Amino acid sequence: MKKILLDILICPRCLPEEIRLSDVALETSSTEILKGRLHCGNCGTDYPIEEGIAFLEPDPSLELRQKNRYETMPVVSSYLWSHFGDLMKDDEASNAYREWAILIEPHGGFCLDAGSAVGRFTFEMAQKADFAVGIDNAVAFIRTARELMLSRGGTLELAEEGRITRSQRLIFPGNWKTDNCEFIVGNALALPFSTASFASVSSLNIVDKVSKPLKHLQELNRVARPRGAQCLFSDPFSWSPEVADPADWLGGTQEGLFAGRGHENVLALLEGRLDGLHPFWHIQGMGRIQWKIRTHCNHYESIRSCFVKAAR
Repeated sequence: MKKILLDILICPRCLPEEIRLSDVALETSSTEILKGRLHCGNCGTDYPIEEGIAFLEPDPSLELRQKNRYETMPVVSSYLWSHFGDLMKDDEASNAYREWAILIEPHGGFCLDAGSAVGRFTFEMAQKADFAVGIDNAVAFIRTARELMLSRGGTLELAEEGRITRSQRLIFPGNWKTDNCEFIVGNALALPFSTASFASVSSLNIVDKVSKPLKHLQELNRVARPRGAQCLFSDPFSWSPEVADPADWLGGTQEGLFAGRGHENVLALLEGRLDGLHPFWHIQGMGRIQWKIRTHCNHYESIRSCFVKAAR
């Protein structure tokens, strides 16, 4: 974990109280803590740093990890192709991440990619901000993203059929910066960052995958600067009762505060027409972006994600 993050890290278990974490470094380089722990003096929790990865999940139980389907290698393979297929010159790949990246204007300060998965948008934002942070609660995603960061690419194993895979070489563009980003394990509902830490924040295809969608947006709003900030939200709104209680959905129901379509309700939340977020945002643009995910060589899913770009 890069030492530059120490100034903004707080204990996610103590939220909404913001308690700074102290570091106990056991193995370091000039810019990173490779092994050690982050300690909360309030609740006493120690968050490990292992092989350069900070584990800041408020509930780090092994049982929860084992239930997380995103920890499996077939899913990692699918997301690697979805994120980087265009860089591998795959004719089936989409340009979604480039299209999302165009929506963010270059800026000083830090950028947060919440629900970063294997890291494509974080890498895109590292080209536009002073520093970019990707956070996800899937350890397999974060470990993979960090390996790509350190090696500026790698050899990926992509599913072909059943247990058959093929190796595919990924090489990052030569002009990409990768020394100004970091990936940590954490939870989008309890972000381990102090208030107003980020000049830009993003939530791409995650709000329908968390148990408390409004809480996720409130956390994203909390860590964004009150002025001089950008927000990019995008989601297909594939609500599922297996992920979240329908009473907590931000759309897709016919009754309640968030009756109607999710895209319209998120827009109203950002603008302050629905109560839940403060300070509010000014909408700069909206639309739809098609992205794809690959299960194997004969199976692809095409997904339409509705985006809102906002600033304040």
